[in-house]
Amino acid sequence: MKYARLTKQQLEELHPEFVRFLASQQIDKTEWDKLKEEKPEVAEQEIDVFSDMIWDSVLEKAEWLEHYSKNHIFLFKLDQEGMESIVIHAHNTPADFMTESGLIWLNENIFSDEVHLTRGKKAFGEDRKAEIFSLIEQGAILSDGVLYGQIEDMF
Repeated sequence: MKYARLTKQQLEELHPEFVRFLASQQIDKTEWDKLKEEKPEVAEQEIDVFSDMIWDSVLEKAEWLEHYSKNHIFLFKLDQEGMESIVIHAHNTPADFMTESGLIWLNENIFSDEVHLTRGKKAFGEDRKAEIFSLIEQGAILSDGVLYGQIEDMF
């Protein structure tokens, strides 16, 4: 497996796509039920192949990521060759960026000496999708890039 198996919830949300995937493998509901019962390892392999296919598609289209922690927000702008980042770091503050009150505090104090912004740029190595997936595994989430754009416009 190249990435990670989709969760049960993710598979349920992608049920129509999974049914089409199985159909493309000439597996109907009866055959799928039989596979799960008699050859669960084969059924799991099918789920793994489908999971990798979905992750490949998502990672190929990924343009923006955000990662929040108590005192940091990492914003990533992704293109085919590399990524740009904006890191927001709050020093010595009770604010927690994982909470709504922490984000309100940030909004009110973004230009104060307690908040530091750093920009960066990095080229992707040989496997763009694997690098993006690694960031997701570390807690980054796909986003629409609105926050990145807002912060970029301010500076």
